[in-house]
Amino acid sequence: MLNQSAVMIFTGICGALVVMAMAYYVYWLVVVYREEPTQLSRLLSHGSAGLPEEPVHPAVADGLCVRELVMLLEWWSGTDCTLYTDQATVDKFGKEHAIIILNHNFEIDFLCGWTMCERYGILGSSKVLAKHELLKVPLIGWTWYFLEIVFCKRKWEEDRNTVFRGLSRLKDYPEYMWFLLYCEGTRFTEKKHQISMQVAESKGLPKLKYHLLPRTKGFTTTLQCLKGTVTAVYDVTLNFKDNQTPTLLGIVNGKQYKADMSVRRFPVEDIPDDEKECANWLHKLYQEKDALQEIYSKEGKFPGPTIIPPRRPWTLLNFLFWATLLLSPLIKFACGVAVSGSPLLIIGFIIFLIIASIAIRRLIGVTEVKKTGSSYGNQEAKKQN
Repeated sequence: MLNQSAVMIFTGICGALVVMAMAYYVYWLVVVYREEPTQLSRLLSHGSAGLPEEPVHPAVADGLCVRELVMLLEWWSGTDCTLYTDQATVDKFGKEHAIIILNHNFEIDFLCGWTMCERYGILGSSKVLAKHELLKVPLIGWTWYFLEIVFCKRKWEEDRNTVFRGLSRLKDYPEYMWFLLYCEGTRFTEKKHQISMQVAESKGLPKLKYHLLPRTKGFTTTLQCLKGTVTAVYDVTLNFKDNQTPTLLGIVNGKQYKADMSVRRFPVEDIPDDEKECANWLHKLYQEKDALQEIYSKEGKFPGPTIIPPRRPWTLLNFLFWATLLLSPLIKFACGVAVSGSPLLIIGFIIFLIIASIAIRRLIGVTEVKKTGSSYGNQEAKKQN
């Protein structure tokens, strides 16, 4: 664990970086595209291939958000990620379109998924079926919008057209793509688990110990829409050594975690085409995932050979580049404050860093399990699903 002063300075810098990035967004949207509206219309429309035109700023968005979070995990906290799979499966990473099924038990499970995408060179084309509320999160939500993330409200009647439209745009995606699904629909908590197992009992399905009952509609719809594009489904089961409960705030504080991921590959042709049979296949898959978690609980590891993919330097270099570029005015100002000798300016600048640090922590707060809202278990939500 890093000392508190180092954490405060680092989060202050990150907060300042976010402030500068948000200022860049405002400038880009209000000033640049006010003068060149035709470019904005091209951005919001779609080309003949079903993909948006490639303006400059999505690269900025990707560099300022997704890769920075991966940098925090890999380089700032030094979290280790070990794969439990065979070499034949690893050899296909980044060389085919695939659907990823990941358990949703931890605050940083998405970050571990992004880390694997980065290590196999597919982070820029990773997609996810995400809840609509994330669009409201500053910077992160905006970034995901421009990166063609498919958002849903988890109410099928409202989501049907949106999901089909979003998935259809990915059918001709020019690069190899991984599409992440959280089939449980929401993050695991004990209360949600109790409700989920009541539903399982009422439907005559086997109870799960470590997972919620999967919602099959999202998976069957995604598989149906991307048939002919994706060639495999990767089942990824995540857990952490020593019963660790990782948090994004812990990552920011420099705490190191040890993540283990069991990865199994299923060719699409081995998965039933019929919707009901496909749903049954998914339920069976989650029973197998539960068995894997039981083994991990008893033995502290998943079965099978282990592979530790090496870190790549690009996320660190990316962070240093954008931090230098966007923070250069702030650094210049800080140097001016330091040499001015003015107590008022120095105190004001320190207050700015503290406020930026607090802002980052508040932004991180939206990922905390205890603060994430969910309608899971509500009667109305059940009717909609």
